[in-house]
Formats: sequence, structure tokens, C-alpha cells
Amino acid sequence: MSRRAARLTSETDPSRNRLRRIRRGLAALLMGSGLVLMVPGIVPAAPAVLQAGNQEGVQEGVQEGIENGIQEGQAAVASFRVNIPLESNRSGPVLRVPIEGVIELGLAPFVERSVREAQAMGASALILDIDTPGGRVDAAERIADAISDSSVPVFAYVNRRALSAGALISLAADGIFMRPGSVIGAATPVDGTGEKAPEKIVSAMRSSMRSLAEARGLDPAIAEAMVDEDIQIPSVVEEGRLLTLTTEEATDLGYAASVENWDALMLVLGTDGNEVRDQEVNWAERIVRFLSHPVVAPFLLSLGFLGLLVEIKTPGFGLAGGAGILSLSLFFGSHLIIGLAGMEGVLLFGAGLVLLLVEVFLIPGMGVFGILGGIGMLTGIYLSLLGGLPTAPDFARASGVLSSSLVLVLASSWLLLRRLPSNRRLTRLGIFLGEVTDKETGYTSAVRRMELTDREGTALTDLRPSGTGLFGDERVDVVSESEWIEAGSRIRIISSEGYRHVVRLIP
Repeated sequence: MSRRAARLTSETDPSRNRLRRIRRGLAALLMGSGLVLMVPGIVPAAPAVLQAGNQEGVQEGVQEGIENGIQEGQAAVASFRVNIPLESNRSGPVLRVPIEGVIELGLAPFVERSVREAQAMGASALILDIDTPGGRVDAAERIADAISDSSVPVFAYVNRRALSAGALISLAADGIFMRPGSVIGAATPVDGTGEKAPEKIVSAMRSSMRSLAEARGLDPAIAEAMVDEDIQIPSVVEEGRLLTLTTEEATDLGYAASVENWDALMLVLGTDGNEVRDQEVNWAERIVRFLSHPVVAPFLLSLGFLGLLVEIKTPGFGLAGGAGILSLSLFFGSHLIIGLAGMEGVLLFGAGLVLLLVEVFLIPGMGVFGILGGIGMLTGIYLSLLGGLPTAPDFARASGVLSSSLVLVLASSWLLLRRLPSNRRLTRLGIFLGEVTDKETGYTSAVRRMELTDREGTALTDLRPSGTGLFGDERVDVVSESEWIEAGSRIRIISSEGYRHVVRLIP
């Protein structure tokens, strides 16, 4: 039985009356100590009682029969602490993981690594320190999956706000604790204009919230009301209003417990004497976030396209081609790691590139393979920018990155392909190969050799359909017009198309 299933079974077996008595006792004990200001479903005692912070104050301010409640509360505290799975190391460190700011896909690998490290170090608990207005739903679901699969107990500490995607992450934890003045909820997905997202996306979010609430033994209707304003719950939320709970409201509904501060949370969890380790983003995660940033991604794509274009226009392989391959690898690699790109996008881009190369080198002049290749490459990039459950802002972001890349490529092509190849310094560095090499090498590029039209020569290699021909003392890359031509055959250049010279067999 999984840890979550075992916990759910233990929560649902006792009768409601017994749970209610234990809750009252726990409330009396914790609120009387001054550590916890509010316990789910319990109306607090008078302020003077809470401020007293001692057993005498509790006995004076709580209703008749509180002595028995305190005894049950002490048992409940012990039971709560034992609820940390026995297989975990209860003397191990506590890992504190910040969930701050907007939730983006770069955060998911960070939380996943934190869960792995917590399990490896034998942590007693992993606590998510949450203060977020929300963010990407797919990133939140990926984080929620990592939390649910953790063998180490995970608790959400709402340190001001857990809105939208933050509420989803909080519900995935084994328990929610909130500081006074915090809020949780408002989890309906919105588009770029702030309007409610399409029903398909809202339905997926509603189902995720409901499932997480059911797994924790909470009222699923409350979780759904955080997503859908059409849900009405008497005395909780009216129809047409999205549910957002304050700390007091969340505790009354049994969704959270109120704690004064971090130290109080540690005491309630029974980890007040444990070492606390603050988790930080490492250098690799910072690099991935940087490379996948909407401002950086267009430059990577532009460098990649320009590098490939230069290699097609020039013979051999220079630094431009290497830079192009490296840029595209960084783009797809970073987007694969954060979860935006899937293998389908990478494969589609690769297939498009192959079709484009076929058009250039094997079947020149057809155009069909080139068009299909270009469509495949652009589609692969676009899919790699969307991620799962894309919303209107995601489509806008992907379109912006792709269009920016194309503008940069078009603006740079004239400079790179018409000016820079004539720069001898860049040629010597290997960024571009020269058009004509020395006589000892005896090789001439096909670039800008328009004067070769109508010249006759000999095929040095089999043309199937591309190969090399000798024209005078110059070796030139050529492509057969239609048929395969054997080495040694006489050939004539019938057209020169800049980077490609088409030849015909001389009868």
C-alpha cells in the first residue's frame, strides 16, 4: 500500500465523533500553548486565553469538560507526530524548499531534485515554503507528481500566498500549514487577457484539485470551488464567486492548520530539534532557466539556423556549422529538461532538416522536399515552445519567440552570406571556408562561380546525383541534372544556381 493510501485509510477509519473530540482536544492543547492560533474546525478561545499560553489559561477559558479534551489532545499530538511514516528517518534533517514568485517550468526540475535529495539524505520531512501568485499549470502538476511520489513526508507552509498553481501544489502535500494573514485558492486558469481559460483546461485543473483533495480526505467540493466559480457551497461560497480562503477560513473547513511562524511549525511536526537545510537552485538549473528564457531562445534559434545556412552555402565544415549545431542543441536540450519540449518536437525538427538536406544535395530543383522540410522544422520548434496544456499566453509566447528568430535570421543573412565570407581574417579562423583555395589543394567552392556555366569537364566521382567534377585544373561540387553519371564521363555545366552547379552528360 502506498504512503498516501495508508494515510487516507487511517484518516477515514475512525468515527466522526471520535475525530471531533480529538480535534477539540488538540485545539485546546495547541492554542493554549500559544504555538498554534487556529486548528481546523475549532472556534478559538478568547484572546486573553490564547495570550496566556499556559495550562491554567486554557482551563479557565475553555468550555466545561476541557480536562478530558486536553488529555485527548495530548494523545492526538502524539498520534500526529507518529503519522510521519515509520520508514522515514525522524531524526533526519528537514529540507526547506522555497516556492516563490511565478511558477514556471524551470521550477519543476528544482523541486524534483529536492525530493530526490531529501530521500537520499534520509530527511525527516520536506517543507515547501510557499509564497506565489500562481503560474503554469503544467509546471504545478509536474511538481505535484513529484510530491505525491515522495517517500519523505512533504508539508506545505503557506507563507503569505498559495494562489492558482500554488494551491494545486499545496493540496498535493501531506498537510497544509498557514501563517496568519495568508490566503489559498483562486485556482482557475486564465488566458493572456485575464479571462477564464477554455473549459477543457478548466476541467483538467478542476479534476486535479478534486483528486488531490480526495487523496487527503478533504472535501473535494471546496477544492473544485477554487477552480470553478459556478460551484456553490452553502455558507462557504456563493455561485459566481471564485473561492479563496484566508487562514482562518481554511482552518475552519479543515484544509489547513494555522501556525504563528516557522518555529511553531517545527514544534508541531516534532522536528524542532532537527537540522534545517535550505535548498537552493544549483548552477545547472540556473543555466537551463537562462537558456529557456523567452529573450534568449530566439538568439539560440537564430544562431542555429544561420550556422546551418552557412554550411549549406559553403563547402566543408567550419566553425559556423559547429556553432549552429551547438545552439540548436542548447535550445532543444534546455526545453527538454524543463518539460516544454517533447521528443515529438525534436524528431519533427530532425525529419524536417533531413528533408531540407535531401532537397539541397540529392533532388535539387524539386521544391517539395524543401517546403516540407521547412514546415517540419518550424512546427517542431513551435511544439517545443508550447509545453503541455498550453494556454493563450503560451501560444503568444511561442509565436513571439519563433517570429523573433525568423526576423533575426532574415536580418543577418545578408551580412553573413554576402559580406563576411570575403573577410580573409574570418576565413583563416575557419568560421567560413574560402571560395578558392591554393593550387596545391586544387579545390574550388561552388559559391558564386557563375562563370562556370557551359564549361566542360570530367566527372571525378560517380554523380548519384551529386559528386565532384574537374574543369580545367579546378575541382567543383556538381549535381547531375537527372540521371546517374559514372566517374570519368564527360560533363557540361548547364546552369549555376549560386551554391549548386547542375551538369549534363555529354554524349
